[in-house]
Amino acid sequence: MKFVDIKNDIAFRKIFGNQKKSIVLISFLNAVLDLEGLNRIKKVTIINPYLLPRIVGEKASIIDVRATDQRGRQFIVEMQVADKKGFEKRVQYYTARDFSMQIEKGDDYPKLKPTYFIGILNFKIGFGKNYLAKHYSIEEETGMCVLNDIHHRFIQLPKFKKKEHELITLVDKWTYFLKHVNKLEVIPEDTGDEGLITAYKEADKHAWKKEELIAYDNASMREQDIKGEMEFAHEKGREEKEKEAVLGLSENGVPFSIIAKSLKITEERVEAIIKKHQNPEDLDVE
Repeated sequence: MKFVDIKNDIAFRKIFGNQKKSIVLISFLNAVLDLEGLNRIKKVTIINPYLLPRIVGEKASIIDVRATDQRGRQFIVEMQVADKKGFEKRVQYYTARDFSMQIEKGDDYPKLKPTYFIGILNFKIGFGKNYLAKHYSIEEETGMCVLNDIHHRFIQLPKFKKKEHELITLVDKWTYFLKHVNKLEVIPEDTGDEGLITAYKEADKHAWKKEELIAYDNASMREQDIKGEMEFAHEKGREEKEKEAVLGLSENGVPFSIIAKSLKITEERVEAIIKKHQNPEDLDVE
């Protein structure tokens, strides 16, 4: 078997946003949210189902997977590959917005149903050691949760270090799938759960249609382009700061050797930056 990378937009939406294979999302939600007994999800309706982009290069039609269950509870599942400024505030805004938009002005507040946000993150958030971070409101004095209609949970992939033989809970197994599936060749033996087994089967490239594989590859290339643009912008910013530091020190009479040692660059580099500043018609400094 050859599996896709779940961090790819197309793969993530195909596996978690397929109404015909909703057993996958049901299993994942029950595991991550610790839902047991009468609280377990039995049925979900995916609000924004998986759709392929219409043209090459177009972003997929949704940025996350949203669903409701048989009790009207709302769920938002999002894959976030890179940390971005304001991420925590955006998450809270999204969840609060979806929670409040359940009713119209004048409706009774008891009609509001709980809303859950689950973020699958390829970066760390918070300070705990556990890869699964649970956020909710508690009363400071007693530690009890009274305002319990909005919940946030984050699976932090970089904090997940367990090997296949160390997987105990279903959340462990789901997180192992999310982080490592594209490096595997077979479904792990002790998978057990039907929803997770279905996810593995859906992640097998041999089960994908040609147009889906093309969309998957296009999404991968788009992600690489974005990454390259970010790295280029970062490098240009670093060079600009380096230039400002060299020129500032030089204008204050600091010798080339001291400038080079302070900035951890060569004296030749220092000299080239100053020469370029004095003769801007010259070629850019390499």
